[in-house]
Amino acid sequence: MEDRAYLSNMDGHGDFPPAQTAGYLLSQVMVSMFGCECSGNSRLERKKSNMSFVLNRKPDKKEEKNIEGRMNELISEDMPVTYVYVDRKESRGAESFERLPNENADTFKCVKVGDLGACLAMGKHVRSTGQIGRFEIIGTNWDQSKMTYRIRFKIVP
Repeated sequence: MEDRAYLSNMDGHGDFPPAQTAGYLLSQVMVSMFGCECSGNSRLERKKSNMSFVLNRKPDKKEEKNIEGRMNELISEDMPVTYVYVDRKESRGAESFERLPNENADTFKCVKVGDLGACLAMGKHVRSTGQIGRFEIIGTNWDQSKMTYRIRFKIVP
């Protein structure tokens, strides 16, 4: 694989690694709980972050608490965060490349947390989930016309 060009889709960002990894985990939690796709719209920063998900209904308050609880359970498991390489041609659409720059790279770095699936590694990540801190939902919004659910959260060290 040394002769292939790699798109370093994880380097060069000024991102906050705990929020980047929490964003990955949040996507996994939402996919598991609601059967949706991973977030296609996120902003992951030090002070506050947000992610949007297309759902078939608005989650209730109990489900919001369950999202927060599941996130903190996964974080406390102190799972290792590693990287894998995904070949665009071999992935057969398993990964979404729409958010990456339109470059000619064939291989992409993906983040993998514990035994959870791999997804494109945008930004820098922590070495293990135990380094994230506590996940707190600070607000949510529901857009009925777009069927989108936005979660605003912060990471507390």
